[in-house]
Amino acid sequence: MLEDNNNNKRNSLGKGLEAILGDKDFVLDDLTASLDLDNTNSVQKISIDSLTASPFQPRMDFDEDALETLSLSIKEKGILQPLLVRQKMNGKYEIIAGERRYRAALKAGLKEVPVMIKEMSDKEVLEVALIENIQRENLSPIEEAESLNHLIKSFSHTQESLSQVIGKSRSYIANTLRLLSLPQSVQQMVRENILTAGHVRPLIGLENAEEIAEKIIKKGLNVRQVEELVQQAKDTTPKIKKTKSQDITDIEKNIKQHLGLKVKISTDQKGGGKVVLAYSDLSELDKILDILRK
Repeated sequence: MLEDNNNNKRNSLGKGLEAILGDKDFVLDDLTASLDLDNTNSVQKISIDSLTASPFQPRMDFDEDALETLSLSIKEKGILQPLLVRQKMNGKYEIIAGERRYRAALKAGLKEVPVMIKEMSDKEVLEVALIENIQRENLSPIEEAESLNHLIKSFSHTQESLSQVIGKSRSYIANTLRLLSLPQSVQQMVRENILTAGHVRPLIGLENAEEIAEKIIKKGLNVRQVEELVQQAKDTTPKIKKTKSQDITDIEKNIKQHLGLKVKISTDQKGGGKVVLAYSDLSELDKILDILRK
């Protein structure tokens, strides 16, 4: 029997949220659409003027047309799902999850909004905001990568622990983080949905990533064509042949004259290397063994 991949994804993300929030009261999907907010003890209404956006919100771009549509819906039906907030020292409330609803409510002219208040650390705020946006597929791959990177650098998360929190594989997290090594101009193309993550992943590590990105846009290449283009470029890149120093060549020549054996010396960038003695028959092998025993 086929399983619903979307449900699987929501379930795995939900486990991460339950661990962060400590209960199952807050649901990120639309199950709260039928919730009677006035009769729910954990939900209260507060002035919209007392709300502030979170500095940990990973989503930078909000679609204005989508906000307008949501605003019209809120005017007609109100906010069906409460915002998740935490109280600040100045009496304000910081939005943890639901900034899109908050922005639409402002457009709709609402004076009060339903909220659930939680005490949460900065780390937990970022985790919840990230999970909410991943579940709704609101983030660009670059925004997601930046949030993951922030959790790792600022809150001592590992890729393994993030995997448990957000319900994604470790390889997914590693590949997402690698997008941040792209030039800023290429990252911006992904932010603006000009290129997809699939388009730019093959460009990671290339010196001419910006040039190829422009070519992708100009020619309207799909992901497979980009992969082929990059592979062709790699195949035609002239290989730099390593040349031995005259000293190494002279040493090889002297050993060959002294032992009567073919010898090859290779060096690495750290100053080490290896010496390979070649033999053509068993008698030459015996000769090598005799030398080593002395």
